[in-house]
Amino acid sequence: QVQLVESGGGLVQAGGSLRLSCAASGSISRLNAMGWYRQAPGKLRELVAGITSGGRTKYLDSVKDRFTISRDNAGNTIYLQMNSLKPEDTAVYYCNGNFDYSFNGAYWGPGTQVTVSS
Repeated sequence: QVQLVESGGGLVQAGGSLRLSCAASGSISRLNAMGWYRQAPGKLRELVAGITSGGRTKYLDSVKDRFTISRDNAGNTIYLQMNSLKPEDTAVYYCNGNFDYSFNGAYWGPGTQVTVSS
């Protein structure tokens, strides 16, 4: 089993920055892909950014050049540095983990709210 816990959400003005963290515990040595999803009210959950154990990354087009996903050396924690935030980035952000190399794993954190005011 894997447990994921997000932190770092909050309220920020447009143009500001936030850094989200996701700490993994349990059978983390088997996690080969981790990512960040977000879900805004009335919208589907979407993949924002993902990173594999080999360092391959994937980004949602609308966040490229603004968001950066990274992973600590131990592979226990991933981060999402979010710069130049926009009101449309407002959502609950969820951490996701997978044992294979796709970014739609079975393990989810409880989510952290990010609100960007205009």
